[in-house]
Amino acid sequence: MANYAYLRVSTDQQDVDNQRHGILEYANRNSITNIQFVEDTVSGKVKWRERRIGDLLLKTMQPGDTAVFAEISRMARSTLQVLEMLEHASTHKMQIHVVKQNMRFDDSLNAKIMATVFGMAAEIEREFISLRTKEALAKRKADGVTLGRPKGKAETVKLDARADEIRRYLAKDISKRAIAKLVDCSKSTLYNWLEREGLNKKKPKTAKAPTTTP
Repeated sequence: MANYAYLRVSTDQQDVDNQRHGILEYANRNSITNIQFVEDTVSGKVKWRERRIGDLLLKTMQPGDTAVFAEISRMARSTLQVLEMLEHASTHKMQIHVVKQNMRFDDSLNAKIMATVFGMAAEIEREFISLRTKEALAKRKADGVTLGRPKGKAETVKLDARADEIRRYLAKDISKRAIAKLVDCSKSTLYNWLEREGLNKKKPKTAKAPTTTP
């Protein structure tokens, strides 16, 4: 029997350290050893079968194996998806543990009821967060605060700090594609900056000497 832990964050700006720490403490208390961690950076809105947890439950895990999650919301963002995962695990004799709720899910009716409750709670909380965000934005708009990026050109941009460097490259006739790589930005970002600085002018073509026939 193998033991797995699924760690999920929505963006690469987040980390899984808190999830990992909580799972390891839970595992020690419940004698779950030799845990293999599976990390995923994806929104919980993505269907579970299309995430790494789908590969884990559908392809990797075998009957008798265990999967540990930090909390219900790390499994999925909808009650239906959570129940689908639990149903699959139950059908294939897999154990599911959820650390935050201190729950162990199997094919018992009580476990299914608790899964529904926790899944709905996570979904309701997300709705509240969304509502609070919309209300805050509406209030700022009513107060006359301009939402989004300010109109017009920014006073300073990322490439301003490397202006001298870019000009040196241009003076050496280095291609703009190569310059973009040298200053670690996309071609469009570089072109926009050159346009802003008036440096995006094309060099006049040198006229070819007329050919003469003997």
